[in-house]
Amino acid sequence: MTPPDEQAVRWPMFPPRGCRISDEWTCQGMRTVILENDWLRVVVLVDKGSDIVEFRYKPYDLNFLLERPLRAPRSGDSLGNLAFIDYYSGGWNEILPNGGAPATYKGAQFGQHGEISLIPWRHAIITDTPDQVAVKLWVRAHRTPFYLEKTLTLQGDKAALFIHERLTNEAGEPLHCMWGQHIAFGNPFLLDGARIQVPAQRLRIHAAMDGYEPRRFEPGSESAWPNAHAASGGAADASIVPAYGDESAQEMAYLTELTDGWYAITNQARRVGFGLRFDHNLYRTIWYWQQLGNVAKGYPWWGRLHTTALEPWTSYPTNGLPEAVQNGTALLLQ
Repeated sequence: MTPPDEQAVRWPMFPPRGCRISDEWTCQGMRTVILENDWLRVVVLVDKGSDIVEFRYKPYDLNFLLERPLRAPRSGDSLGNLAFIDYYSGGWNEILPNGGAPATYKGAQFGQHGEISLIPWRHAIITDTPDQVAVKLWVRAHRTPFYLEKTLTLQGDKAALFIHERLTNEAGEPLHCMWGQHIAFGNPFLLDGARIQVPAQRLRIHAAMDGYEPRRFEPGSESAWPNAHAASGGAADASIVPAYGDESAQEMAYLTELTDGWYAITNQARRVGFGLRFDHNLYRTIWYWQQLGNVAKGYPWWGRLHTTALEPWTSYPTNGLPEAVQNGTALLLQ
């Protein structure tokens, strides 16, 4: 596919309309905010952790993010051990204060990726002009005294979403946390495969896990990015995302020793890609999660998940907050 140039995108039949924003929407009963300009359409589920479930590049009508069925978490379900998995709808999820496996910290119990990813947030549209739109979202966690606020902004002439966040510890004592941006990509963006570019120096493969096979890379191995030790022996290139159907495997790994805060994932066949820039002094690790070729059978994926996720995190691994505290990667807020 040949990408349209800027003049073609702004074809006279469809003159630019500038930025638009609306919170007069619901999805499965969940309050929803939609931000748009001539390039992007961004859909945010306010009542489900502020999930971004659509990041659509309009010239190609292409949503980069993984799409799964949307369901509103029931009251009381949001803190269960596997609630994140049960209600996982793909997209871009904000995770705090626990990353990965259910865990207990200072008496507070957290489920998988608990706890703010499933609870309702509050919001207010703060800018609504043809040149710029912005929405502020904020939440107080249920089991921990963390207060998180963020502002999402679209500008009229840019194919970019600008995000500004601030996390506050409102407790009377220091608290650890794991804070991550769980960004999962899916078809049709990944149909032809993709290439990952990232200024990481090391690739650390998560250890073997019961029921988590076949693996793409050798569990527990470590190498210089993008080189990897293939699970079947020999070498592999972790920067290559295989085309849908070319490989059936799953993986959990960590990109560490970042020299800068950005990554790009590009479908070279369609000449379109997604890039993210972030503060690598805060998000010091990128989690690398793959489910390729609908490989995972049984609960929870039932042979119908194909995704690659590239997730900036403050901490690792995906074993829960106590291990991140122990290994010194947990974020400590005074």
